[in-house]
Amino acid sequence: MGFSLSIRMMIPKMLCLSGKVFPVRILIRNLHREGINVKWEKPGRGWTKLNYDGSCRWSSGNSGSIGGIFRDHDARFLLGYAESLGQRSDSMVAESVALLRGLEIAIENGLNDVWIEGDSKGLIDLVSKGKYAKSATVRMNVEQINTLMREMETCILTHTYREGNRAADKFAELGHSCKYPMIWKGAPPLEVKLLVEEDAVGKTFLRRKR
Repeated sequence: MGFSLSIRMMIPKMLCLSGKVFPVRILIRNLHREGINVKWEKPGRGWTKLNYDGSCRWSSGNSGSIGGIFRDHDARFLLGYAESLGQRSDSMVAESVALLRGLEIAIENGLNDVWIEGDSKGLIDLVSKGKYAKSATVRMNVEQINTLMREMETCILTHTYREGNRAADKFAELGHSCKYPMIWKGAPPLEVKLLVEEDAVGKTFLRRKR
């Protein structure tokens, strides 16, 4: 009896699956981790939805860019924009400029009932909760964002995960190669077309909680 017990105690807490070895404790934790279904949500009838995003490439000297996309309640593409911010940017500056530029475009085009969505919870907290930003540039942008939002009849700001913001992310990626600010009307660029179509039919992604 004692011999068999000592053998069991010597067995390492490892599990082999498909030729790979995993610690049992970590495997169990991952199996019980809940997932979140994420997709782009259509706005209500009569509303326009703006998704925005900022991008920063550290490998290119902190070069920043922005992008965004406007769609209606049927997920039809209305407007898209992309722009390079040049060097010496960071992610929060890029995010705030992306939102600010989107608001400017909305007002220029007479859009009032606008649902705004981005994947930077940090920026949304700065705008909606009045949290303090360390960057003077971000503080100035947030102040201008709040001013423009007050000029609109109805405006809501929400957070989504990156999987629900793919089209805006692609516009921001395009911004890195823009020599001057770009705006698309009526039809998106080919690089974004498939993402817009997938969003329109409700393509869903499973996001694992970290």
